[in-house]
Amino acid sequence: MGTLSRRHFLGTTGAATLALWAAGASASPAWAQPRFPGDPFRLGVASGDPHPDGVVLWTRLAPDPLAVDGRGGMPYRKVNVRWQVAEDEGFGRVVRQGHTFATPELGHSVHAEVSGLQPGREYFYRFRTANDFSPVGRARTAPAPGARVDELAFAFASCQAWYLGFYTAYRHMAAEDLDFVVHLGDYLYEHGVGENAGVRGMQLDAQYQRETVTLPEYRNRYALTKLDADLQAAHAACSWIVTMDDHEVENDWAGELAWPDTDGFPDDDPAFFRTRKADAFQAYYEHLPLRLPQRPDGARIGLYRRIGFGGLLDLHMLDTRSSRSPLQQDGNTDVRHDPSRTLLGDAQERRLLDGAGGSAAVWNALGNQTLVAQADHDPDPEVTDWSRGLWDAYTAQRDRLLGGLQSRGASNPVVLTGDIHRSVVCDLKLDFDDERSPVVATEFAGTSITSGEDGEPNDQLGRDWLTANPHMKFHNSQRGYVSCRVTPGTWRSDYRVTPYVTRPDAPVETVGSFVVEAGRPGAVPA
Repeated sequence: MGTLSRRHFLGTTGAATLALWAAGASASPAWAQPRFPGDPFRLGVASGDPHPDGVVLWTRLAPDPLAVDGRGGMPYRKVNVRWQVAEDEGFGRVVRQGHTFATPELGHSVHAEVSGLQPGREYFYRFRTANDFSPVGRARTAPAPGARVDELAFAFASCQAWYLGFYTAYRHMAAEDLDFVVHLGDYLYEHGVGENAGVRGMQLDAQYQRETVTLPEYRNRYALTKLDADLQAAHAACSWIVTMDDHEVENDWAGELAWPDTDGFPDDDPAFFRTRKADAFQAYYEHLPLRLPQRPDGARIGLYRRIGFGGLLDLHMLDTRSSRSPLQQDGNTDVRHDPSRTLLGDAQERRLLDGAGGSAAVWNALGNQTLVAQADHDPDPEVTDWSRGLWDAYTAQRDRLLGGLQSRGASNPVVLTGDIHRSVVCDLKLDFDDERSPVVATEFAGTSITSGEDGEPNDQLGRDWLTANPHMKFHNSQRGYVSCRVTPGTWRSDYRVTPYVTRPDAPVETVGSFVVEAGRPGAVPA
C-alpha cells in the first residue's frame, strides 16, 4: 500500500500541475539568467500536425536527459524559450518569431503553435534560450483546403523498441525528401531494457531495468529513446503526425483495463491504472509535437483527428486503445462477433465515417494501429485461428467500418497500419470469405522499426497467412518503414527494409512496391 500511495501521489501531482499549466499559469518562478550544465537541446527538435497556415514546434530543455528524478537536469523554474521560423536554413528571412515558457509542470517541454505561414511552403525553425541555440528543423505547411496538389510524399512507421535494435531506418527515412511522417504507435516500450540495454551495450541506472510506471520513469524512457541521433534526424527532416498504441502505457491495455500480467504492479486496481495512464499520457504529450487539443486530461487523451492536404488527401488518425473493449482471454471465438465489442468506440466510429464520407479529397487515409484485414493463422481450410489483438477480434465493428466507407461513398480509402511487426498488403473486402465480395479499400501494413529484431524476408506465419488469406498480396518480416507517393491518379507504397537492426549502419532496400489506382480499390504490384 505504501508503494501505491507514493505512485498515486506522483501521478496526481502530474495531473494537477498539467491542469495548472492548461489554465496558463505555472507554480514555478522564472529563471531570469539560465546557466545550463550542458546543451539544453540534447533531445533535438520536432514539428508536427501541419495546417495550411502553420505547424506546432517542439523541443524539451534537458541538459542532463537521464537524470534519475526525471527533470532532465533542470531546476524547478520556468524558462523563457524563443523560437524563429524562416524561409531559409540560414535564417536570413525570418517570417515568424515569438517566445513561450518551458515549465517544470510539463518537463520543460515546449509546444509552440505557429500560425500566419503560407500554405504548401517549406520553412525552417529553431529555438533559443539564454545563449544556446537548438538544431535547425525543417517543416512544410499543408496545402490550402481544396487546392490542387500534384504529389505528396510521406512515410509511415511504428514499433521502435530502443533496446532491440538500432534506428538506422530513420537515417534512411530522413534522407528522403518527405512532406511528413506518420507514426502509428509504440514510440516507446515500457519494458525494462535489460542489464546491458540490449543491443545498445550501455550501463544504465536501475530504473531502466524495470517496467516504467511513474511519470519520472516514463520521462526518462522517452529521453533515452530520443537521444538516438537517427531518430532526431528524422524528426528534424519533416513534420510528424503521431498516435499511440499500447506500449506507450502498458502492453495490451484496453480502455480502462490493463491486461492481466505478472509485472508486479497492481494494474487490476482501477485507481492505480488510471494514475499510471495519466502519467504515461503526460509524458507522451511532453515528448511529441502535439497540439493543444491532444493535451491529455488526466487519464484521457484525444488523439483522433483529421488533417487535410489540399484536395488530394485527408488523413484520419485513429485511437484504437482508449475506447477498446477488453481483449479476449479465452478461446471463445463467438465473442469476437459481439456487436457491442469495439476498437474505436461509438463516437470515434461516427466521426470517422462522417469525416471520410463527407471528404472532398481524392484519397482518404486511415492512420490505424493494428491489422484490419482478416488474418487466419492456419492454412488448413477446415481450421480457423484468429488473433485476439487484431480487428479479427472485433468483427462487427470491422463490418460497420468497411460497409460504412462503401455506403457513404468515401473516396479511395487506404488504411495505414502498424503494430504487427511485419509488412503486408491486403485487399479489404465486405466479406473476406467470399471471393466475389467487392474490394472497398486497400490496407498497407508496415513492419516495425526495430521490434522483433532482425527478421527475415519471410517466415512461417507469413507463408501461412498468404496461403490462408487470398486477399493478402504481399508479406515480409524484416524491419523498416513504408514510403508513399500520392498523386491524383495513383497511390504508390514502397516497402523499405534493412537486413539487420541488431548492429548499426545497415543499408536499406525496397523489397516490394504496390500501386492503387484512384477509383479502383485494391493494390497491384508496381
